[in-house]
Amino acid sequence: MKIISYPLSVLFALTFFLVLVVFHPLQWVAFNVFGYKSHKSVVDFMNLLLTRSLLILGIHVKRINKPAIPENRTVIIVSNHQSLFDIPPIIWFFRKHHIKFVSKKELGKGIPSVSYNLRHGGAALIDRKDGKAAIVELGKFSKKLNKNTWGAAIFPEGTRSRNGKPKSFSTNGLKMILKYNPDAIVLPISINNSWKVFRYGKFPLGLFSPITIYTHQPIEANSIDMNDLLNEVEEKVKSKISD
Repeated sequence: MKIISYPLSVLFALTFFLVLVVFHPLQWVAFNVFGYKSHKSVVDFMNLLLTRSLLILGIHVKRINKPAIPENRTVIIVSNHQSLFDIPPIIWFFRKHHIKFVSKKELGKGIPSVSYNLRHGGAALIDRKDGKAAIVELGKFSKKLNKNTWGAAIFPEGTRSRNGKPKSFSTNGLKMILKYNPDAIVLPISINNSWKVFRYGKFPLGLFSPITIYTHQPIEANSIDMNDLLNEVEEKVKSKISD
């Protein structure tokens, strides 16, 4: 199995990188000539292709459970984090909710398509070494979500789980977002198996491990005490993470 993964990993890497390179100028044109909606459509389609490119590795990404989620509301997705391949499916599957991410500022430059979208698509770029500046940036981000009725996705674990086992949650980011979006909908999701893409390390990549995204029932943020909400969200996310 590992022998087969070498040529497939090369083909996947070339395809993945080609998508990023091709969509970088498309994003520029869409954003600068046609505006936000056009840019978002380009980004959505790019993330569909990035998600589908995993089929080269024999990896199908499937969304399990599809509860009704009100549109035209700020939706805050709270998820475990296993690899970079968590992100394209979230953007694609929940595209109706204009999902934005909180990311470290280093990713805002040097990566075709990804860096451009982070800088111009509404994400928050955080300096992890400067706590005060990070709080200010997160506050601005939270206000933008409220103003534009955008959604957000946050990973309370902070860093990726290398073996799929969930880490303890830090809820400061979620608290800040809810402070400025008290009427938001909180949507817990549980991701499984994306860590297995890197089971051998960065190269070669793992094969034939379907990635699943389980969508829990949405929670009205203002319907429950904050501490109870945070505990319930963490419990739900971890309840569907397989060993």
